[in-house]
Order: sequence, then structure tokens, then C-alpha cells
Amino acid sequence: MGKRKRVAEDVGVGLNKVLEDTTHSVGTFKKRAKNRNLGPFTIQIIAGTYERVLHGISATISNKQDGTASTKPNVEFADTFLFNAHASAIRCLALSPPANSDKVTLASGSSDQTINIYHISARTSLQQPGPGNPLPSLRGRKIVENPKNKELGSLQHHAASINALKFPTRSKLLSASDDSTIGVARTRDWTILSSIKVPVPKAHGRPSGDTAPLGGTPAGVNDFAIHPSLKLMVSVSRGERCMRLWNLVTGKKAGVLNFDKNLLQAVGEGRWGRGEGLKVEWDKQGEEFVVSFEKAVVVFGLDSKPKGVIKTSPVSKIHQIHFVDLEVDDNAYTNILAVSTEDGRVIFFSTGPDQTPDSPYQIPVCPAIGQIGGGNERFGNRIKDFEYLTVQGEQDFPRAPLVVTGSSDGAIGVWSLHSLSSLGEFRPPGHAVDASNGINGKHGDKTTSGAIPEVGRLLSKYETGNRITCLRAFVLAETIHEEDDAPPITNDGVETNGDAEITSDNSSESA
Repeated sequence: MGKRKRVAEDVGVGLNKVLEDTTHSVGTFKKRAKNRNLGPFTIQIIAGTYERVLHGISATISNKQDGTASTKPNVEFADTFLFNAHASAIRCLALSPPANSDKVTLASGSSDQTINIYHISARTSLQQPGPGNPLPSLRGRKIVENPKNKELGSLQHHAASINALKFPTRSKLLSASDDSTIGVARTRDWTILSSIKVPVPKAHGRPSGDTAPLGGTPAGVNDFAIHPSLKLMVSVSRGERCMRLWNLVTGKKAGVLNFDKNLLQAVGEGRWGRGEGLKVEWDKQGEEFVVSFEKAVVVFGLDSKPKGVIKTSPVSKIHQIHFVDLEVDDNAYTNILAVSTEDGRVIFFSTGPDQTPDSPYQIPVCPAIGQIGGGNERFGNRIKDFEYLTVQGEQDFPRAPLVVTGSSDGAIGVWSLHSLSSLGEFRPPGHAVDASNGINGKHGDKTTSGAIPEVGRLLSKYETGNRITCLRAFVLAETIHEEDDAPPITNDGVETNGDAEITSDNSSESA
């Protein structure tokens, strides 16, 4: 007994010493990371607006050099381009995947039935904003003009408003429209390869919020998401209480998954609600996907069965959803979903529920593990779109991730997330939503209990003067190559080298 007691005491002392050493090393790392200057970097922000303007802004972020104790980085904004892009409001944007290139392809979709194509420089300009480098100004705003930011042409193969644009690879562009089609274009010559026809729903009465014309039926693809394997696609449409699976190899329908009554009640879509999915997105591993409704999000597994439901507290309308990669020390959460809301917040949820429901009519609740925009740094108006960015730092001194938000009042916010290991420490009590009556079967309230901690701070805010509808952002490379860019497309749609033509030919369609 004495030997066992001594062994247990030695183990306890050893564990305490390991915990003390770990705490000391983490504190030292945080202190060194705060005091180390990692140098400035620039992000390119692109905002689509109701005023038909495509606005490009660069944000150069650097540590303060004024010798003060403040560790808040300094953000310098500058206008990079301002395109009068469309004849109507811009509804969606898409950026091509990054590659070892000096440019990225930008696509913008509007309610004027056109898709505009642009080349945007992927590297910083030689002319950078700063006190020692004055720039031409317009109404007091700094301007950094890059000649490589230019328009290439437009695609006109849709007959209604463009709702969603995606670049699954650099060689393909997919677009969804209110004409109930999903177009596939090849970026090499901008030829329309095929057009996937989505069935138009039958009229079963006019749901609340219906904007279809008199005698018409609400139709059109709201959104779609492509599996990382590039062989499967999920789409949600107007007027349909279901989601559709598509085989991208054949371009044909693979199945229809209806939203049952229990699921619709769990997300707050009653008898007179629309009950249609508004947004859909796959995670990067391709193991689960989410479907967003007006005030809730449902997480589905590969078996297409609901794994959990996400609700904001207090309940607010959801505008955008994105899967993000958060570095948690104990790997407690493998998938994190970020949700932007009507009340000006971005909330981070774990897609793994805390509790297994006791009844098949209950859907587990996914816990909220953090937020930005609440409390003292409330952003104000609704956040229409946002982008999560990871900035590459040194090996022992990683940079904090950034979140760029765009509000409908024209404000762009740049947020810095704190040490993300704190997200793993927040464990709100798990409970399940009773799908039969729409309330929690265990605690009796409708949302996750407990206060959601703030995990970031607002670095700076920029007023664009236009109402933002969609937003994209990426990190610019530090250097610029003086190489000749690709020849632009002339007025007749033909490049100067005679290789390609942007056409609206839609002859090759697949049912």
C-alpha cells in the first residue's frame, strides 16, 4: 500500500509540473508573439452593392511603431478599383481558387441576367499607402490604382437573376439563376459546356413572403454547393421544401431529399412559412453539409440525416454561412460553422452536438462557442456577407486569423480573432430541440443557454458609401512581377491572340 501511495503521489506531482510548465510556455509564447513585429501585409476586399458598383478596397495591416503599449495593429484602407459593373443590383461574387499566379479571376452576378468576368491582381501594387508616399485622393480617400485590375467581358447564358456563383476549380465556373438552371462554363475560352435544368415546383398555394408574379410560381435556384470530390452537388430552390442531389459526372439528378415536418418545426418554419433552403455549403472534408433557413441552420451527415440544428441567441435572421478552420489545442471541435446575423454579429458554432437525443423526434442543438460584433463592439447593422482569412506568419509566431465583414449600411469591418484555444474551453450545457413541439425537451428554452464569449476585436472600419450585398476577400502576395498580363478581350468578345470568345451559346444542355 505504501508503494502504491508513493507512486500515485509521484504521478500527481508530475502532472501538476507538466500543467505548470505548459501554462508558463503558453504565456511566454503569447507575450513574445505580442512583442514581435511580423511586418505589414495587405488584403484585397471586393464588395458588390445595391448601387450596381463593384468596389475594390485594399487594407494594409501593420503593427504600430509609435512606442506605445497598445498592441492593436494599424489598418490603412485605400480604393483599388471602382467598376460600374451592372445595370442592376449585384447579388453574388466568386473568386477563382488561389494558384501561383499574379492574378485571380473574379465573377459577379446581378439581377440584370449577366455575369461579368474580371482579372484582379493577386499581388500588392508598387504604390502603397503611407505617410511618406502621398497618393491621389478623391473626397479624402486614398487610391492605389493597379493597371492589372480590368474587366474581361460578360456571360449572358441565363434568362433571369443570378443567385449564386462558384469556382470549383480554376477551369470551371458554375452559376445558378432564377430561370431554374445551373450553368457550367469553361474558363479557358468561356464556352458554356452545359446547363443543368432544375424542375420548376408545382403551385401549392402562395406561401408568405412569396414574390412570384400573379398567376406564376416561385421558382429559381437559391444556392448550390459542390462536394470536394467534384462529383456531387446539392442545390436548394425557391418554392421547394426539399434539396436536390446532382451527379456532376453525368449532369443528371441523383435524388431528392424532402424536409419533413419535424425538421421544419425545429427550424421555426411553420405551416405558413416558406420552408425552403436559402444557403447550402459542404465542409472541406466532405463529411457533412449544412442547409440554412431564415432563422436556423441544419447540419446533415453523409447519410443525409440531420445531425444537429443551429440557432442564434437571441433569435435573428441568418444572412450568410461559412465553414472555417479554427485551431483548437485539444481538437475538441473538428468543424466550425460561422454564421452572420441580422443584428450585426458573426457567431461560431460547433457542428458536433453536445448530447444524443433521447427521442427520434428530437434534433440535437449545436453549441455556440464564440462570437464577434456583440457586447461593446456591436457592429450595428446586419452583416450581409463575410470572409474568414488565415494569414501566413513565421513558424513560431503565427498570425491571428482575420474576419472581414460587409454590412448593408456600407460599412466594412476588419476583425482579429483572439487566441483560438479559448474556444475549446467554452462548453455550454447541451440540450436537444424537441421537433414535435419546437421547444427544447430538456431545458424548456429555445436557444443555447449561457453567454457567448467575445473571441475577437474590431481593428478598423471603412465606410464605402454604398449598400453592400456580397463580399469577397483574399490576402495579397508581398511582391509584384513585372510580366505582361494576358491580352484583354476586345469589344467584339475576341481576345487579341484569337484564342477565345465569351459566348452565350447554350446548345449543349443536359437534363
